[in-house]
This record gives sequence, structure tokens and C-alpha cells, in this order.
Amino acid sequence: MIEHKFPESRELDIELNDEIAEGEYSNLVIISHSTSEFVLDFVRMMPGVSKARIKSRIVLAPEHAKRLLLSLQENIERYEAVVGTINLPKMPSEETSMAMSFIGGEA
Repeated sequence: MIEHKFPESRELDIELNDEIAEGEYSNLVIISHSTSEFVLDFVRMMPGVSKARIKSRIVLAPEHAKRLLLSLQENIERYEAVVGTINLPKMPSEETSMAMSFIGGEA
């Protein structure tokens, strides 16, 4: 069980079963959206293989997607303050757009 302390001193008990605790590795996320939701499909691409499988799909309300963005931004800043800057390799422009995300059309 994970206990999370909110700034308002509220506590939330979150259960984490063994299967989910193992996690899934992803090196590609495909992001699509409609007017009411954002869909994040996490994919694992293997070198030299042209077919990949979605390992996890997360559906978020637009407000939660923005909260996720802000939280990731804050956590990356904290990480870089301790560990150092995360450097992204230079990639050709067409590969960069697919390197970790695709933002497009309707979900």
C-alpha cells in the first residue's frame, strides 16, 4: 500500500498489487485526444522489429492531462537539480516527432 500526503494534509491509501508494481517499459507514447479526453498509448519498440504492441493505455480528462504535464515538468526539474540535465540526442526532424510522442486527431 502506498500512502501519499497531499499539501492539505489529506491522506490517500493507494493499493499497488504485485503485477502492476513490476511496471511496463515503454520507449514510445502515442497521444491522441478528443474534446473530452486524452488517450496515452504506451508502446515498447524493439530494435529491428517493425511491429510493436501497446503495453498500456491511459485515458485522462483534459484537466488531468494538464495536471500530469505540470507534475512531470516539476519532477523533471527536481531530478535535474540533483542528477543533472537530461540531454536528448539530436535526431532528424521526422524521427524526433515520433521519438516519444505523437499528438494527433480524435481519440
